[in-house]
Amino acid sequence: MRLKKTVALALVTAMAATMAAGCGSSSSDKGSAAPESTAAGSEAAGGAADSKETEKGAASGEKQKLTVSVWDNDATPQFTSVTKAFMEKYPDVEVEYIDAPSDEYANKVTVMLAGGDADPDVIFIKDTENQVSMKDKGQILNLDEYIAKDGIDLTMYNGVADQLKMDGSSYTLPFRKDWYMLYFNKDLFDKAGVPYPSADMTWDEYEELAKKMTSGEGSAKVYGTHNHTWQALVSNWAVQDGKNTLMSEDYSFLKPYYEQALRMQDEGVVQSYANLKTGSIHYISVFEQQQCAMIPMGSWFIGTLTQDKDAGKFDFNWGVTAIPHPADTKAGATVGSTTPVAINAKSDVPDLAWEYVKFVTGEEGAQVLADNGIFPAAESQAISDKLAAIPGFPEDGQDALKTTSWVLDRPLDAKMAAVRKVLEEEHDLIMIGEEDVDTGIANMNQRAQEARED
Repeated sequence: MRLKKTVALALVTAMAATMAAGCGSSSSDKGSAAPESTAAGSEAAGGAADSKETEKGAASGEKQKLTVSVWDNDATPQFTSVTKAFMEKYPDVEVEYIDAPSDEYANKVTVMLAGGDADPDVIFIKDTENQVSMKDKGQILNLDEYIAKDGIDLTMYNGVADQLKMDGSSYTLPFRKDWYMLYFNKDLFDKAGVPYPSADMTWDEYEELAKKMTSGEGSAKVYGTHNHTWQALVSNWAVQDGKNTLMSEDYSFLKPYYEQALRMQDEGVVQSYANLKTGSIHYISVFEQQQCAMIPMGSWFIGTLTQDKDAGKFDFNWGVTAIPHPADTKAGATVGSTTPVAINAKSDVPDLAWEYVKFVTGEEGAQVLADNGIFPAAESQAISDKLAAIPGFPEDGQDALKTTSWVLDRPLDAKMAAVRKVLEEEHDLIMIGEEDVDTGIANMNQRAQEARED
């Protein structure tokens, strides 16, 4: 029993650490030598005669070296776990990390690529929109030939790989992803005699359920649900149907979701946005202190809850199910973010780099991630089963792991960061009542257009 508990604690600890911050076939069996080069990779690298492969030991019988850029590597198993598995499969390959703190990572990669360095061979992209500028500057390889050669089935990514395409081509593949789910306090629902939230519930039905679960007054009040202060906790539901994005020219599609958020706030179904901001109140404490019955939050929250309950920070029973959806959208539709991985266009070992990318984004890599409590981008029943087996995960929570469609919360666009800043500023003003919804949306339209043109 002690051993089992130790293993379980290690898993949930690893998952919580990684949450805070694809499918490919392999031609080799585990333990085989490094893959042979292909025509696709040679052409992609420009057929350079002075290949680093000799330097890395491919011709000498020494281990071939592959460099991979990562961030905060000591704090999370997401990179080390799949890399270890890759080197076990290819024992004559040695992977070296180029590691940087998360807040310095983007700048470090930008400098290395701008200097035309052959290292890193493989690039994990922390901020998805950065792949746009990398592609426009010719810094990352087009992966279409590799994908076609190895028959990679992009449908395993449930639309994520398609949303990462630029000009109709794949320059990256998704490594891991997180998406939004609905968490709830089972004990509060049991006490109220109300059925648990359904996996097929519209946002209007969710609002009615939240009203039903609101009770008490003052410090004893339990809110039906909780809206954290992120702008995404309004805009995500507006883009969930895939019809609009945060780079749309007209943000009127946000209006019904802002109206709902304000209505729930005015009726006392959720805490005041202003109080949450001024008090710097974190969503974790709100849920774990049983101040709300439900909370829409990302899949990373699973790791927090399993670890905190094991540590005795709370003792109630919690559940998780699929996020509510618009009335005209199928149940299981969700919104989230992903970590893409690319190959440096200057890499001297592009074929070896591709084998690494194919492994970590494919079924094999996904299984390793799932074993470590990390949500991979690739989907399969076997992967879902592994995630459902995470110690502390609710036995009836598998609906949360099944998605029918998946939309990026922020679309690929070089101007997304500037536009996002505008939307967040207007979001604050709307939610604290400094401007009405129509005025806020009009300002979003004007200011976002200026940001796109700047």
